[in-house]
Amino acid sequence: MFLPRRRSTVLALACCVAFFLWYFKYVQPSLGPLLPHTQHQATSPQSVPGPVAPPPKTPAQAPINDHHEKATQTPIAPSTEPKPSAQSVKLSEHYPVPSLISIPTGTPVTIPRIQHPFGIETQKEKAEREERLTAVKQSFLHSWGGYKKYAWKEDELVPIAGGHATTFGGWGATLVDSLDTLWIMGLKEDFEEAVKAIEEINFSTAKLDQLNVFETTIRYLGGFLGAYDLSGGKYPVLLNKAKEVGNLLYGAFDTPNRMPVTRWEWAAAKKGTKQEASEVCLIAEIGSLTLEFTRLAQLTKDVKYFDAIQRITDVLHEQQNKTALPGLWPVIMNAKRATFTDVGFTLGGMADSTYEYLPKQHMLLGGLTQQYQRMYEAAMVPIRKHIFFRAMTPDNQDILVSGGVRVDETLKVIVPDFNGQHLGCFTGGMVGIGAKIFNRADDMKTARQLVDGCIWAYNHTQTGIMPEIFRMVPCEDEKCEWDEGRWLKVVGTSTQTIGKVSDSMTDEQKGSWVAENQRIPRGFADISDRKYILRPEAIESIFIFYRMTGEKYYQDVAWRMFTAVENYTRTDIANAAISDVTLPNPPKDDRMESFWLAETLKYFYVIFADPEVLSLDDYVLQVLPPSMKSFTLCEITTC
Repeated sequence: MFLPRRRSTVLALACCVAFFLWYFKYVQPSLGPLLPHTQHQATSPQSVPGPVAPPPKTPAQAPINDHHEKATQTPIAPSTEPKPSAQSVKLSEHYPVPSLISIPTGTPVTIPRIQHPFGIETQKEKAEREERLTAVKQSFLHSWGGYKKYAWKEDELVPIAGGHATTFGGWGATLVDSLDTLWIMGLKEDFEEAVKAIEEINFSTAKLDQLNVFETTIRYLGGFLGAYDLSGGKYPVLLNKAKEVGNLLYGAFDTPNRMPVTRWEWAAAKKGTKQEASEVCLIAEIGSLTLEFTRLAQLTKDVKYFDAIQRITDVLHEQQNKTALPGLWPVIMNAKRATFTDVGFTLGGMADSTYEYLPKQHMLLGGLTQQYQRMYEAAMVPIRKHIFFRAMTPDNQDILVSGGVRVDETLKVIVPDFNGQHLGCFTGGMVGIGAKIFNRADDMKTARQLVDGCIWAYNHTQTGIMPEIFRMVPCEDEKCEWDEGRWLKVVGTSTQTIGKVSDSMTDEQKGSWVAENQRIPRGFADISDRKYILRPEAIESIFIFYRMTGEKYYQDVAWRMFTAVENYTRTDIANAAISDVTLPNPPKDDRMESFWLAETLKYFYVIFADPEVLSLDDYVLQVLPPSMKSFTLCEITTC
């Protein structure tokens, strides 16, 4: 029904008068005196943030030298911000914090340049680079097309059968995780189609009763924030969705000591059930939430998100030198008691990103706190001494592998573990970034050795693809010359010989049998997990090291890796994991995790893109692990 304009105006005024009479008679008395709307609302745990524009530059203040300041909680005025959408969830809070830890403020310190000053390329170099760039983009479009056809708005594509899998809440992990790749590749129509689809995501319900807080953070919160930053804040729905999932995840921190429940029974929490942090928690899952929550706090001006992760950082910092291996945190943490009594240490799966985030968080905070630098530098001492080891290779190459140790507290000895992991390949990029921003020049050699170690592992399998987990023989001296007999003895003592070889055989004879029958290439001592699941860690570090050095060698390495991966993993629908990189025709597994599109192909793309695309001096890049790994972007210039 349409009313004449004058009549509709009169009716509108009458309705307004009636509303105000009702409000002041029945509603306002129950609220008490109305308080003025102040800035404190945006920093209180109870406030509900509405759409927020990118923050202005922080006014110059005296820099904070260490840790943080605390902002006391103030009376909360009735919020004038928009109510949460019907697709967000509001949880009861049983253990509110008495005060909030503020984000460090002041004039950002000058962080040294990371990226190499690239010159002008020749026409031949440009043609080759752009040809490779196009090939990577076509690979992405192939897998993205399969996802759109068979798994649109679902978590993962099943790349052989053509169905979908629910792995991370059922909200469309691949859709959200891939947003920034779409933008970087210039696929604007696909990007806007994806943005429209994410408007329908309902974070008030999920297809799984238990949520992995870490996975949800890196794939969803990181996906929304990265795309929002990259697109210059032109799509407000991305930040709105980031706030929805951020508010949901914030409920996992509602425990007596504010340590989060990492494997979270969120449906029970939604019903008001009180919760406690776990006594057995992976350090990577509790120590790798900093970047996403900090960036959300920066964009929304709601410091509750920073407060949540800073309390974890303070526990890590306070106990860093009290563990069984001072300087490092063990794989397992008792989050309920905020203690570290485990004796296993690694930078591989289940621990990796806790360390990876330290230099990146320093950059994201503009260097306004020295806490993350101090933690990183304290960790690098035992890492260099006990975790990184030089491996013996047939070509006598100068490489390092990131291994692990166990501490025997009874015998007071450190027992080394010479297993390398594909997940551990992030270390080359991490050490390189740390060398640049913390002026640790000697670490650049270490970073190169780590990157070259992962390249070596790619180059020396049947497929030209690195296995998931493998063992190598450590060097005995600085010369580190290849010793065939020693290698065979180590291979011959592997568990793969049990019941398969004669006891009368020497260790070297056993080693020869294992190497031939179990397809152990020379240089590897064992390959305990032969899969490749489309992981990004190696190409991530190669990309970073290329951008830091400008050496074209690393582009050529990336191209060989890409062609091998594309050759062995491509299916009619997309790309799939493979089960054995030592076979000439490896079987495929029907799985394509979201990081294939969100990270692996992104890094293969940007290493061949113009160096100003995703400059290391403008963005904080983030990848992650334990069978995961997502890519988060935060623009330093707006932080």
